[in-house]
Amino acid sequence: MAILVIADHDGTAVRDTTHKTVTAAQGLGGDIDILVVGQGAQAAAESAARIAGVRKVLLAESAGLAKGLAEAVEAVVLTLAGGYDAVLSPATMDGKNFMPRIAARLDVAPISDIIEVVSADTFVRPIYAGNALETIQTSDAKKVITVRPTAFAPAAEGGSASVETVAGADAPKTDFISDEMVKSDRPELGAAKIVVSGGRALGSAEEFHAVMDPLADKLGAAVGASRAAVDAGYAPNDYQVGQTGKVVAPGLYIAIGISGAIQHLAGMKDSKVIVAINKDADAPIFQVADYGLVGDYKTIVPELMSALG
Repeated sequence: MAILVIADHDGTAVRDTTHKTVTAAQGLGGDIDILVVGQGAQAAAESAARIAGVRKVLLAESAGLAKGLAEAVEAVVLTLAGGYDAVLSPATMDGKNFMPRIAARLDVAPISDIIEVVSADTFVRPIYAGNALETIQTSDAKKVITVRPTAFAPAAEGGSASVETVAGADAPKTDFISDEMVKSDRPELGAAKIVVSGGRALGSAEEFHAVMDPLADKLGAAVGASRAAVDAGYAPNDYQVGQTGKVVAPGLYIAIGISGAIQHLAGMKDSKVIVAINKDADAPIFQVADYGLVGDYKTIVPELMSALG
């Protein structure tokens, strides 16, 4: 079996999500190649080549790939797909964008958000916001799979794969207009070891940042938010943790003023240690919390900040 993993990278190095997707690919058995798409991404390709167990790295560059346009990524993958039995990508925002297109063009059913590889044709994925697990078996000759990175350990470094250049592609019917990014010195939410998240109980955007930002800076943490807080305008969209946001599994997750709706729990319940701060003792968040503090965050958070020194 030949397997193609589409790398998640920042232009200079592959992200941890790529390492974890390689681990999932190893469960299929066979030769693993990594595809790096972008522009000026040679350093990212060399980073991918250092992942243990990788046969070779394919580097595709073009203007259309510079911003990861789904149509351009699709075009590159389709030219390579004939030589592979499976195509895998992390279940990131980008992966969720281009992988269904690739599956449709290959006329196969996409297999999304897997958390376990049972065998080369059988996989486990969460359904109903993570309240049930579904085991699926596919008879498709080619498999198009997105991987939930939080469910897999990262593949080790130490590889020495070769880097080959392949043809890039553009997206003739799509133009990139602009992007709006929140720049921060804090860790990236999806890869952070500590995450502090705020909910609608904080009451306003000003209060959200006044409470969450100093605590995150003190802990060296990333800042997250519930969907309710994002919908209310307290935090930007890329802070959202949950089924329709980002799925995280840090070593420590601190939830402040978050009730614990199923949608939110689906995005963080795999965290190693969960601390919940909420004045409602019956809030669902306490059902998954390792440590629960019942009380007003306006009192508890300052006490926590003082204890941290």
